[in-house]
Amino acid sequence: MTGSAPLLVIEGLSRYFGALSAVNGISLEIAAQERRAIIGPNGAGKTTLFNLVTGHLAPSAGRILFDGAAITGLPPHAVARRGISRSFQRTNLFLKLSVFENLRLAAAARSRGSYNLLGSVERLRDPLDKACEVARAVGLADRLRDPTGVLSYGEQRQLEVGVALATSPKLLLLDEPTAGMSPEETERMTRLLEGLPREVALLIIEHDMDVVSSLADRVLVLHYGEVLTEGTFDEVKADPRVYEVYLGSAW
Repeated sequence: MTGSAPLLVIEGLSRYFGALSAVNGISLEIAAQERRAIIGPNGAGKTTLFNLVTGHLAPSAGRILFDGAAITGLPPHAVARRGISRSFQRTNLFLKLSVFENLRLAAAARSRGSYNLLGSVERLRDPLDKACEVARAVGLADRLRDPTGVLSYGEQRQLEVGVALATSPKLLLLDEPTAGMSPEETERMTRLLEGLPREVALLIIEHDMDVVSSLADRVLVLHYGEVLTEGTFDEVKADPRVYEVYLGSAW
């Protein structure tokens, strides 16, 4: 990481659902090229925070800056246009389309004006090249023509990362990318994420501490919608408060 301006700035971000405070006054900064993990018990506000950053929820208070510009309250497509992409806890793919078509459509969506995605996009070289490039990056180059529905669960999660990468993001948000995976699939996904170019900053929600220790430059711990602490993995692991509220059950 460099001393340049942070890529993502969150200031005093809150989201209330009636009397429930799902996110309460969170402030954080993500540097360009940084890999940050967010951990915490269920209900800590992790996914709500992702939904606020990506425009799927409007904040009750606070603001979000990305690459120096305010994105607070923008709709998801506008946030994505600015260079933020995400995956979800559950696969969000077109299962009847091929691996290649899923990647191609994502690559085409990043280009302004490319709305005829199933027609004229075939004649656009860039999305086709991008689909092949991303397929290699996520280990699916030999499955390009296969229907997505025949992929294993682990391969579908790999494709989800690929779909997110195909939009050429500056920041990639991954919500529990190894959830439900076998140990072998988890190891494969970890290696995949480790191999991503540093030009893409990474913000990841993850319960597997082996994955967190392998990937994260820094770790943010949420508890009841607030920041409990943050630091390197070793610093967070050594914090008795973190062990009490989370690592005692997750470690």
